[in-house]
Amino acid sequence: MKEFNNITEILDFAIAEEQAAVDFYLQLATQSKNQQTKKVFMEYAEEEMRHKANLLTVKENGSFKLPDEKVRDLKIAEYLVDVKPTANMTYQDALILAMKKEKAAFRMYSRLAEKADDPGVKALFINLAMEESRHKLAFEIEYDDFILKEN
Repeated sequence: MKEFNNITEILDFAIAEEQAAVDFYLQLATQSKNQQTKKVFMEYAEEEMRHKANLLTVKENGSFKLPDEKVRDLKIAEYLVDVKPTANMTYQDALILAMKKEKAAFRMYSRLAEKADDPGVKALFINLAMEESRHKLAFEIEYDDFILKEN
């Protein structure tokens, strides 16, 4: 993982990662032919935009409200093969791709939290890791409901 010299560098990195997630979900939405799939990915792009806005707020005023909750993990993503985004991607492949992306984001924020010395910064990254974990869980539930139950 990249080494950071100060909180500004950490926040800039996290902001860039959230923008990359926005771009990722917008790309998936654009490539999806199914309207429901497009809608799901647009909603996640909007959620990632909110994460970016929260990080920008923290960077500007140093404040952030943190919820206190735990998120379940169905661990479905751990047993699926990696897929690449394509124009003719199935809904199953899109869900797998999204689960893997959210899992990677969770790991990134968890590692950033481990490296943070400031308790407020640590709490911020723990919160962001939990947000990404919630996204992964939502995709896993969707996968379980619409892919696993159909087979």
